[in-house]
Amino acid sequence: MEAKLVSELTPKKVRTSTLLEFKQAGRKITCLTSYDALTSGIFDQAGIDVILVGDSAADNVLGYTSTLPVTVDEMIPFGRAVAGSANRALVVVDLPFGSYETGDADALATSIRVMKSTNAAAVKLEGGVRSASQIRAIVEAGIPVMGHIGFTPQSVNTLGGFKVQGRGSDAEALMQDALAVEAAGAFAVVLELVPAELAAEVSRKLSIPTIGIGAGAGTDGQILVWTDFAGVHGGKPRKFVKKYADLNQVLSDAAKEYVADVQAGMFPAKENEFES
Repeated sequence: MEAKLVSELTPKKVRTSTLLEFKQAGRKITCLTSYDALTSGIFDQAGIDVILVGDSAADNVLGYTSTLPVTVDEMIPFGRAVAGSANRALVVVDLPFGSYETGDADALATSIRVMKSTNAAAVKLEGGVRSASQIRAIVEAGIPVMGHIGFTPQSVNTLGGFKVQGRGSDAEALMQDALAVEAAGAFAVVLELVPAELAAEVSRKLSIPTIGIGAGAGTDGQILVWTDFAGVHGGKPRKFVKKYADLNQVLSDAAKEYVADVQAGMFPAKENEFES
């Protein structure tokens, strides 16, 4: 019986229904972002359940200072690359700013385009009560939607910067956002920068899975931006990030060694050359 349970909780293919099964069984959900085939394949083989093609590609890949400038045209190649190399994980693609806020029809058209062009399994969009109508329209068309409430990076200018959401009297509004996302038909919801106690309360109240980032350990799963978790960025990580590697240092050391070898004539060495 125990072996069967373990097998059921480690499926060969993760689907939206699988995440609900995980929540009901108390099995935590693991998520990371990815924007390319190489990291997607690595994370997939490592057992990550959900790979998000985040609009964080804007500042992590394209060099923008926020997520706001990234377009659907730019997101689609990232989504196609990630979905093409993930065999087990559920691949979700972010709908970028401006591609769904203008109404149900635009939100649905964007979602259809993303799904057809990337072969991903679902889309994600930000906003609770304000985005419920768009979520409902997309879901009713047969496209799974992941919600995103709390701190929503696409609204950074309105929110006055990177601030924790749902503190004090704002807790009820965040709860209403969560309930609105669930009622609209989303299969899961990301809670970002939310007090741990409130995030745990939301997770208990919702029947759909919650995925936390800076929301404590009481959510049904966790997500991190892969460049944060792997230490690609220099400097001290944000409070909610645990750095599992220091790739910034590894790559820097490798590049310096390469520079030294080339300048000293040590690379290419004899074993790197072809004979005539």
